[in-house]
Amino acid sequence: MAHSILLTGPDRRRSWSDDERREILAEAFAPGAIVAAVARRREVSTGLIYTWRRNAMRESGAPFLRALVTHDPPPADKPTPQLAPAIVVDLPGGARVSISASACADLIAATLRGLR
Repeated sequence: MAHSILLTGPDRRRSWSDDERREILAEAFAPGAIVAAVARRREVSTGLIYTWRRNAMRESGAPFLRALVTHDPPPADKPTPQLAPAIVVDLPGGARVSISASACADLIAATLRGLR
């Protein structure tokens, strides 16, 4: 079922307050959310949601991630050195996160959760 919105008057574009934008972004990027479904429900284009997100990330500056330091005992066998990282994530602004294959599973999971 299709519907359309007719905007009349001098202001032909819809506008959202900063609070509405933050609410829509939180809903769209919540774990398990589907951006397209949120966009349809809120009557916003998906491209506009991604633009808001990009602008919000740019305005907030470089995000700081919580670090978890563990004091694991050294492994009994010396691991084979890895020549190349197993996971490489390029971030906006040229930053890069590299994770070697010898990293523990908890560290990898925490890093990837922090990058979300």
